[in-house]
Amino acid sequence: MHGLLRVSIKILLLEDEILFAETLVDLLEDEGYKIFHTPNGQGALDATYEQKFDLYLLDINVPLISGLDVLKELREAQDITPAIFLTSHKDKESLEKGFLNGGDDYITKPFDNIELLLRIKALLKRSKKLETTCVGDFCYDTIKRVIAYKKQQLELTPKEYNLLLLFVQNINQPVSKELILSELWQGGESGSDGALRVYINRLKQILPDVEFVNIRGVGYRLVA
Repeated sequence: MHGLLRVSIKILLLEDEILFAETLVDLLEDEGYKIFHTPNGQGALDATYEQKFDLYLLDINVPLISGLDVLKELREAQDITPAIFLTSHKDKESLEKGFLNGGDDYITKPFDNIELLLRIKALLKRSKKLETTCVGDFCYDTIKRVIAYKKQQLELTPKEYNLLLLFVQNINQPVSKELILSELWQGGESGSDGALRVYINRLKQILPDVEFVNIRGVGYRLVA
């Protein structure tokens, strides 16, 4: 079994004060983190659909969708990525709502940069509870939500990750179409055979030397 996958730590920063955000980006990039910054809540949600993050830094009072509601929606979608609220709110109601919505920590602005870095490192350390599991040429980390093939990390959308993880965890075994549809489309989403074929074909493009077998009337199988 290999150790934890060596990937850069990616942080989503939701902050509408541009100068303050630029200062934070410089601080965090100097520490070796990769930062994606957005000034509004909708941009934050959109970013989580396109890529995976190791940590969320969320201001509460931002345009379009508040940081509180952003995290609430992510938690309802089973996203367990650690989150720290950056807030000027000192009232207990906002902080209580932040934790009820799935927040792991908060820091009140203005704050000391060293304190923020220490909180980030502590939270990332606590979140890494599982080591990478390897099956054949595949290794996956369900905390970081990454999959590697032949020691190369794959760039996957959330649904591509969920689908490939399902195959890897059932390698060489048939995976029913019903199970796949229920895993990929949750919370009222509507899946279809056509949509599923799109994701299967996408995995075939990402992994051209891996065989995905269509078992008529049953589902699919990943052949190791």
